[in-house]
Amino acid sequence: MRTDRTWLRLLLAVVFLLLALPALAGPTEDAVAEALKQDYSPALRNFVILTMLSLIPIMMIGMTAFTRIIIVLALLRHALGIPQTPPNSVIITLAICMTYFTMSPVLDRMNHDAIAPYMSEQITAQQAIELGSKPLREFMVSQTRESDLRAVIEMAKAPQPRTMEEIRFGHLVTAFLLSELKTAFQIGFVIFLPFVLIDLVVAAALMALGMIMLPPTTISLPLKILLFILIDGWVLLSKALLGSYWN
Repeated sequence: MRTDRTWLRLLLAVVFLLLALPALAGPTEDAVAEALKQDYSPALRNFVILTMLSLIPIMMIGMTAFTRIIIVLALLRHALGIPQTPPNSVIITLAICMTYFTMSPVLDRMNHDAIAPYMSEQITAQQAIELGSKPLREFMVSQTRESDLRAVIEMAKAPQPRTMEEIRFGHLVTAFLLSELKTAFQIGFVIFLPFVLIDLVVAAALMALGMIMLPPTTISLPLKILLFILIDGWVLLSKALLGSYWN
């Protein structure tokens, strides 16, 4: 029974996030919001929640830390010189786990402020949606560059907001995603530097020894892997990614 309630809370969190996104508003979402506002039977409510699960990938990419993490991990593979190892399934699974750790404070606040009171029938569905979207909005605003948000608002030809509450969710999601892409590539550039240095040193050494026909990657690849193992690179990178959000 506890497991069922846990899954239901997670599903309700998904619905709260989706209904707080005006950029996705349409006839279907309006009908869902109206159904939750009227507090229909639990069976119908669960059906609505399950229907909205198809938008989870969009939420994960555009509204969480997943984008930054997956791009950095992908750039790391290219920096090492092994673009297919670890395989995509492993990289995606690791990115999802790290995204959960990063977003857990936000999810805990959503559960405390919105999901738990709604499950205990202390607040209505509409109140739960409003309360549940605030932690996510605060997280996205804290990770969004002001210049990116200003550029998105200018592209949308919308008036500049004076407070955080005036920022339209569609504009915030776009600016947040642009900021995450820029930050991910900045981190990737820093990751590339030591591995490029190893490639240059190995190429120069082989040239000095007259071993022109030997590809530098034959020597540099095991050296880069050895260096990454010695510094415990996966743990170090994971801590750095998580710390980039909450430090």
